[in-house]
Amino acid sequence: MSIVIITPKKPNSARRRVVKVKLSTGKRTRATVPGEYEKRRGLKHYSKVLVRGGRTRDLVGLKYRVVLGKLDALPFIRKTSRSKYGVRKHLLRLLDDDDEA
Repeated sequence: MSIVIITPKKPNSARRRVVKVKLSTGKRTRATVPGEYEKRRGLKHYSKVLVRGGRTRDLVGLKYRVVLGKLDALPFIRKTSRSKYGVRKHLLRLLDDDDEA
């Protein structure tokens, strides 16, 4: 796995982080990592990630997404508006207890 930066097609403009992965079937493909890049700690060159289907409309040729919170892809640590693959409520309580101690 390696992290590369690509730009979306018109009219959008950004620098999106994409990972090149080798699937267990042997096929090599690219997958987008959802969210903001600063919150995506833990992805290194030889990290293992879980990939699911789901294309990104403004990135050409991307048909897969990385599932956050599984394997080496760390989840977002958010207090409000938790996403489908984000942090569960009981984990937030555990994190708050650790901060107080």
